[in-house]
Amino acid sequence: MRASAMKPVRRVLLSVTDKAGIVEFAQALMRHGAELVSTGGTARTLRDAGLPVRDISDLTGFPEMLDGRVKTLHPKVHGGILHIRDNAEHRAAVEQHGIQPIDMVVVNLYAFTATAQKPGVHFGELIENIDIGGPSMVRSAAKNFEDVAVVTDAADYGRLTAELDANGGKLSRATRWELARKAFRLTASYDEAIATVLESLPALPAASEGLPARAATTEFPATLRLSYAQAMPLRYGENPHQHAALYADGTGTGVAGLRQLQGKELSYNNLVDLDACWELAQEFDEPAVAIIKHTNPCGAATGATVREAYEKALAADPVSAFGAVIGVNREVDGEAATEMAKLFVEAIAAPGYSAEALKIFAAKKNLRLTEIHRAQPGRVLKQVSGGVLLQDADTGRITRAELKVVTRRQPTEEEIAALLFAWRVCKHVKSNAIVYARNGQTVGIGAGQMSRVDAAKFGAMKAVLPMEGCVAASDAFFPFPDGLEWVIASKATAVIQPGGSVRDAEVIAAADRLNAAMVFTGMRHFRH
Repeated sequence: MRASAMKPVRRVLLSVTDKAGIVEFAQALMRHGAELVSTGGTARTLRDAGLPVRDISDLTGFPEMLDGRVKTLHPKVHGGILHIRDNAEHRAAVEQHGIQPIDMVVVNLYAFTATAQKPGVHFGELIENIDIGGPSMVRSAAKNFEDVAVVTDAADYGRLTAELDANGGKLSRATRWELARKAFRLTASYDEAIATVLESLPALPAASEGLPARAATTEFPATLRLSYAQAMPLRYGENPHQHAALYADGTGTGVAGLRQLQGKELSYNNLVDLDACWELAQEFDEPAVAIIKHTNPCGAATGATVREAYEKALAADPVSAFGAVIGVNREVDGEAATEMAKLFVEAIAAPGYSAEALKIFAAKKNLRLTEIHRAQPGRVLKQVSGGVLLQDADTGRITRAELKVVTRRQPTEEEIAALLFAWRVCKHVKSNAIVYARNGQTVGIGAGQMSRVDAAKFGAMKAVLPMEGCVAASDAFFPFPDGLEWVIASKATAVIQPGGSVRDAEVIAAADRLNAAMVFTGMRHFRH
């Protein structure tokens, strides 16, 4: 360790895009005798507040030029930041060249990501918002953290002011180290954002040309860059001997961006199940409820109200629903909350809750109540040993007009509605999957079986509601007639499936023989 772990802040270089809080922080620095050196807009902001500021051109002896592209890229800036104060040769070099020490760098970067997200932004504007001097100063200061403090986040101004006040204008080595690590995270994520946006462009635009929509390319990147900030540490992972944490993409949407309103700490398994129930509930336009256990629905339903949808979903499998999580696609009102509060559940996910519902749930102090905002569909990441798999989210939907009736008997309108409902639920059931349903309500769910026949048997076995007049959905084609025969034997009158088996003709013949209606979707919904 160098001579002193505490270092005074005598000269500060400030150059920020986000001016929030900068005047108050500069005032705090000046109270301890720090000289302020600044650039362009930041200097004007400080002067307008009545603070004495030294221009960067006065420090370097060289004017800002090239529309501000070159202002801090100078030996008198980086030498002032990078020289080691306890190194005699370094001290001699800076004295020889008239380089003055800079003890703190306060920098935040050009808003590249925000610029890239502006509708119709021109390519030239995007390029101009690639910061060069800022990251260079940040990296220099972070590298020399033993002598220099680097401040990249306005949220740190308050606590740094408190430490300066408590220590006579000095900062500790531990604080400078923490700030340096944060700074390197910033420059890493900044470079990742630039590379990701530029690689997403399908062609090289002209400078005056607007950027194409980000969804315009279906290509996958040559290098996969991931940048997520830790949202919360978790007590443990799937099991108590595993460590875990939740990371979020910063959009504040989806399960990673949830807001917990009450209840015990969320667990790894809670979050996985909340994601499953939330995504299933979002499949429907009308009020819908999904009750999930170990990522599979034990009941799902739609209704005229949230209460009706919940009661129908619960009736499908009330035993398995004990200790489950519930996903809702509407605000939970008092009537629905009254019914949900009668059952022991681990957590509830909904876009909102009425004041009456919150009051009802408050009596169940351990219930984890979460508010979630819908995320835009993106790509799905799955880890495998030695790497990851990346794919588009399964956003596939089938409409009534896209159904292909392949049997002699046409399905009734009631059967078609039930088939489309079952198909949407089946998409969220682990494969091999068979879903029995009727009138916007699951009747039996066969999930995660090794054969489609077993899935058909298991779904029927799980049914507690009458099976007569139900329909069935299969997430993939029937490879043989036997699976379909089990479904019909379980009293389903109509079936929806992708089709595409080499034995489709045999399966269709079996449906005709059993007087069942069958439709093909041409789309598979495996979920592994």
